[in-house]
Amino acid sequence: MDRLRCLQVFTEVARCGSFVRAAMQLSLSKAAVTKHVAALEGEMGVQLLKRSARQVALTEAGARVLELARDLLERYEAIEGEMRDSIAMPRGAIRVGTPPSFGAHHLMRILADFTQRYPDIEITVVHDDGRANLVTEALDLSIRIASSLQDASYVAQSLLIAPQVVVAAPAYLRKHGRPNAVADLARHNCLVHTVKSGSGVWKFTGDPPQQVRVRGTMRSNLGDAIKQAALLGAGISVHPYYMVSDDIKAGTLLPVLPHESPEDMDIHVVFSTRRNMPARVRHLLEFLKDWAKLPPEWAAPELKSTRNRKSP
Repeated sequence: MDRLRCLQVFTEVARCGSFVRAAMQLSLSKAAVTKHVAALEGEMGVQLLKRSARQVALTEAGARVLELARDLLERYEAIEGEMRDSIAMPRGAIRVGTPPSFGAHHLMRILADFTQRYPDIEITVVHDDGRANLVTEALDLSIRIASSLQDASYVAQSLLIAPQVVVAAPAYLRKHGRPNAVADLARHNCLVHTVKSGSGVWKFTGDPPQQVRVRGTMRSNLGDAIKQAALLGAGISVHPYYMVSDDIKAGTLLPVLPHESPEDMDIHVVFSTRRNMPARVRHLLEFLKDWAKLPPEWAAPELKSTRNRKSP
């Protein structure tokens, strides 16, 4: 049996923690996955996985083999990718993480253009709110959007600044009035994104910088859920401009405190290591960097020009 394939199957079982889930990811039967792992254990003369009715766990030997196997497979993919690049278009699979809203409305457009140029590359896009482990989730790249990156173990390349805006539906403002200063937000029903501001503190840049602790009737770790609540008139929310630019143009959401600047978010692409990065992933990384050289409208909204001067 192909030893390299056995290693690939074993690493997928270890990542998924399940023979069934690994079989689904690899498009194999559970019996075939079991056969590959058993063959690898037979070749090495050690038990690599502890099996029970509920879970699969690595043995001490399995953990060591997994560490070495990942390095070996990365090097093999790098060699394979380099050879393919020399004779043909790059091909293979890429797993990309992204925040849901940015992924649905913006990243998918970029990836659609990318796959037109490289039709032999298959991309899987998965949810990453900034807390996914790239190695555990087998992510080649991930888009992280935050005011600062918390995990220094990854390599990060900045793509764009994502300005933010405070918004509310016209119905909310008619009923509750419009805040005139940052401090006024403390007296309004504010919709809090628990990942971006779990403590309920909204920060604003300027001279001097300001911050306000807000609270309200709804909280969520999903930006689209917060936005939908704002559209329904449930309260005031803060979003990256890319999420609400169309709603502002349509008038279904209105900028609140347009003379104040909520803390900008940085859009980064992160990856676990440059070493042995497959050619197909390098191509996508360069494609993202080229896209960022011509910023979209939402990266420099007209709203920004009204900031830092008071409304009449």
